Amino acid sequence: MTTQQKPHLISFKLCPFVQRSVITLLEKKVDFDITYIDLANKPEWFLKISPLGKVPVLKVDEKNVLFESAVINEYLDETTPPSIHPQDALKKAKNRAWIEYGSNLLMINYYLTTVKTEEEYNTKIEELKKSLSYLENQLSDSKFFNGYEFSLIDSSYAPFFMRLALNNKIKENNVLNDFPKLKNYSENLLAKESVQKSVVDDFEQLYIDYLTKLEGFITK
Repeated sequence: MTTQQKPHLISFKLCPFVQRSVITLLEKKVDFDITYIDLANKPEWFLKISPLGKVPVLKVDEKNVLFESAVINEYLDETTPPSIHPQDALKKAKNRAWIEYGSNLLMINYYLTTVKTEEEYNTKIEELKKSLSYLENQLSDSKFFNGYEFSLIDSSYAPFFMRLALNNKIKENNVLNDFPKLKNYSENLLAKESVQKSVVDDFEQLYIDYLTKLEGFITK
């Protein structure tokens, strides 16, 4: 890092956007601190440093704070060489665009877990499949988004595929069976040590408990 102070992430244990930054830090073998908060009861000190009241927040040092996962990840990538983001301007811009697309997939997944009826659930599954079809067309048969080397964009998609796999354990839907490239991509991402270690030890149970409290169709 360009500063002597360790980066300090402010997180919520189930937040996929914080997980993106944790994966990046682990992939780059950067020592960091992490503090978990309850988003339903946000502490005052957090609200003072988070303009949007959301996580992730990265405390670079006592005076400098960053927010928004894509911004945090690019900062981490630029300050902890070697870079895992494309150097070519056009390729980098395309990666940024598809990272944003991944954020939209996370939101579709969230709404999928909240709908109350089977009809709404099936509608969301079809919406998800339609969105996944665009992503499928961007992939080759290689391991990751840009080829065989793990990139910054991959740290952004891993949290989505982790949740998709858990959804399938809760209520089998086999969404990825229609998308062989995405299925391969998901398996490669979830096999990464940096991805597996990017969540708390009891993440799966916390996720299931959270969805159960939402009382959506997925847990019925």
